[in-house]
Amino acid sequence: MPEVPPARPRSWLADIWSVLRGAQHDYTGGELSRAIVLLAVPMVLEMAMESVFAIVDVFFVAKLGDDAVAAVGLTESMLTIVYAFAIGISMAATALIARRIGERNVEGAVRAATQAVAIGVIAGALIGLPCFVFAEDLLRLMGASDAVIAGGSGYTRAILGCNFAVFLLFLNNAVFRGAGDPVLAMRALWLANGINVILDPCLIFGWGPFPELGVTGAGIATVIGRSVGVLYQIYMLRAGAGRIALRGPGFRFVPRIALEILRLSVGGVSQFLIATASWVVLMRIVAPFGDQAVAGYTIAIRIVVFALLPSWGLSNAAATLVGQNLGAGRPDRAERATWLTGLYNMAFLGLVTIVFLLFAPQIVSLFTSKPETAEVAVTALRTLSYGYVFYAWGMVLPQAFNGAGDTMTPTYINFFCYWVLEIPLAYVLARTAGYGPSGVFWSVCIAEATMAVAAAVVFRRGKWKTVQVAADTSPPAH
Repeated sequence: MPEVPPARPRSWLADIWSVLRGAQHDYTGGELSRAIVLLAVPMVLEMAMESVFAIVDVFFVAKLGDDAVAAVGLTESMLTIVYAFAIGISMAATALIARRIGERNVEGAVRAATQAVAIGVIAGALIGLPCFVFAEDLLRLMGASDAVIAGGSGYTRAILGCNFAVFLLFLNNAVFRGAGDPVLAMRALWLANGINVILDPCLIFGWGPFPELGVTGAGIATVIGRSVGVLYQIYMLRAGAGRIALRGPGFRFVPRIALEILRLSVGGVSQFLIATASWVVLMRIVAPFGDQAVAGYTIAIRIVVFALLPSWGLSNAAATLVGQNLGAGRPDRAERATWLTGLYNMAFLGLVTIVFLLFAPQIVSLFTSKPETAEVAVTALRTLSYGYVFYAWGMVLPQAFNGAGDTMTPTYINFFCYWVLEIPLAYVLARTAGYGPSGVFWSVCIAEATMAVAAAVVFRRGKWKTVQVAADTSPPAH
């Protein structure tokens, strides 16, 4: 009989295309580089869409003036606290679901996902109501001028008051990522951002039949976009479009399991609350230097977020790979995945550094034509970019810890780097030493670089490999 030639291996492009179409892959075996790419591509595209939220509003709002941009910046700095809770809880959900998928325990993953979604609904309501009522007071607390409060309180009320959409968007996508279905998370954000991009100029400037709402319109457009994305996520989860479906015996609220997820999320919430609270303090340090300084800093941070969020896609891939491979009993593969993902991220952010150093004025000119505002934004963009190579590791390594369920180690590192180092250094450089906003920019660069080095040292010790994510997601005894 003639010898049958061996089957040709599938190309990377064919595998990537299959993933983008919704095909499922086993990430606990096979070529590691391919596993990273197959997970990371939809996650990078997902985060690229998330970054559009961060840049579209400020692009259109900048045309309304510095007061409007300052309102967006101050509101977003407060929203980062909401992000801290949403991301912290989602880290616990991702780690737990990834472990259960690695163990082939799908029903346990469904139970964990159900509790995570329920927590998002409850938390969004508890935080949103007081923010809706006290929007003006929150802006005043952040040091906003009377003009910013008068024009921007509607934006603050919409964004913070309807933060349930942020909670559910993060938590539902955490379920998808933990299960190894990142393409569903990507599609949700593409849909949400598509709607936001269309509605933003319509509601801000009153195009066509829409009312002219100014900066408030940007907030309403964002809330509508995010809410539609959440509805799509819920539909996909209920329909079972991915590895898990929120239906059947596992789809019911179990307080015992919800409390266990909250216990696991304490480290993650603390970790990001430390980081985001420091961001609020930094904005408060910048605020006395004037609305131009706040607007310039806001523009620069939005551009930075646009560049860094795709890197978060790579970092999220590391978290999923670590969680699933630890669940499958392959800790060495989890460690190799982390180092390799960090190298990919460093190469990407190295290219971003070159672009920002060379073309910062041209990039900033897309958002403002005011010389004072542009000068602050260009200085911030270039200063922050000096630390991008370090940021690459400062993003991947903490996510690897989180994927393993070790959320406390990054919490301790964040506390030291942000509160012990960054905030005092920012105040001293900006106020005492007289460097103004530039002192804040340098403090961020120094603190992020320090965090990357500390995370690498601790990660090499390997204690994260023995962390047990043993939340009981089995059915309760009868």
